[in-house]
Amino acid sequence: MRVVHSAKHQAHDPKNFISAGRLAPSPECPERAHRLFAAVEKAGYEILPPQAHGLAAIAAVHSDDYLDFLRNGLAAWQKLPNSGPAIMPNMHPGRHMHGRPQSIVGRAGYYMADTACPIGPGTWQAAEAAAHVALTAADLVLAGENAAYALCRPPGHHAYGDQAGGFCFLNNVAIAAQHMRAQSDRVAILDVDVHHGNGTQGTFYDRDDVLFCSLHGDPSVFYPYYAGYGEERGAAAGEGYNLNLPLPPGTGDDAYLRALATAIASIVEFAPDYLLVSLGLDAQENDPLGILSITTDGFARMGKAIGALGLPSVIIQEGGYLCDEMADNLLAFLSGFQSNG
Repeated sequence: MRVVHSAKHQAHDPKNFISAGRLAPSPECPERAHRLFAAVEKAGYEILPPQAHGLAAIAAVHSDDYLDFLRNGLAAWQKLPNSGPAIMPNMHPGRHMHGRPQSIVGRAGYYMADTACPIGPGTWQAAEAAAHVALTAADLVLAGENAAYALCRPPGHHAYGDQAGGFCFLNNVAIAAQHMRAQSDRVAILDVDVHHGNGTQGTFYDRDDVLFCSLHGDPSVFYPYYAGYGEERGAAAGEGYNLNLPLPPGTGDDAYLRALATAIASIVEFAPDYLLVSLGLDAQENDPLGILSITTDGFARMGKAIGALGLPSVIIQEGGYLCDEMADNLLAFLSGFQSNG
């Protein structure tokens, strides 16, 4: 398995987000990727740079107006009196608000779901590079490799076609999946991040050519709160092609693996040509943002169960935050995945 990674992720270096009413240091920091990169490098994985894919593959998932906001919004923001160094919205449209504002303050709230995704001077450069990392890993698998690991940062699975959120700007796994659809009738996405992949779900919710399965912390008590419930099964042609498996706080290895078996059964029934895995490492018991209790051995078992499907697979990095076990969890998952060969 080869690894794709770009050092351009360092251009996105958010300093703060709002947590429980306080301005706190952002846990989505460059150090995350530095540790994961060091782990795969030390383990002897071949690491490749991404190939440029232009904007078309990104625009196949994200709207033109949203991409314009990501690319050019900061310049308008900086013209505000006493503006901060990054776009961070102070209001969002509620259930009873439907206008499309022209002001950058209103546009920020419209295009950003929360305060966890500040847009600074290097955000677009890093997000675009992460999308190209995912696309390059997808190309490796389309060309015949059994699997590739896309070490993406920033992550992507909370980003909708026209909205950032939860540290995410461009939906890397959705972009890669749509790219792979050009050579395949059916692809499946399995999201094992501790947070529900609400942006990925929203992208494919009314489609029957992309199966989306997600294991995640119960959204009634955990981010993203407003999506990820079991009754969300898809709409229109996509009804039945969306599977959410919310898990209670404290879920450990054995219960998690039982839920994963349910998702794997759905993938087998769907019979995709390719599998994309949104790999969050934040289900780990000591992750600072998690509520589940998966051990490092649990990640190895998770990887082995997914690898046993035998599907050509693109593994795309999502969450996983600074704790002593983070890099070990990645290596355990990748080792487990490859143990079926």
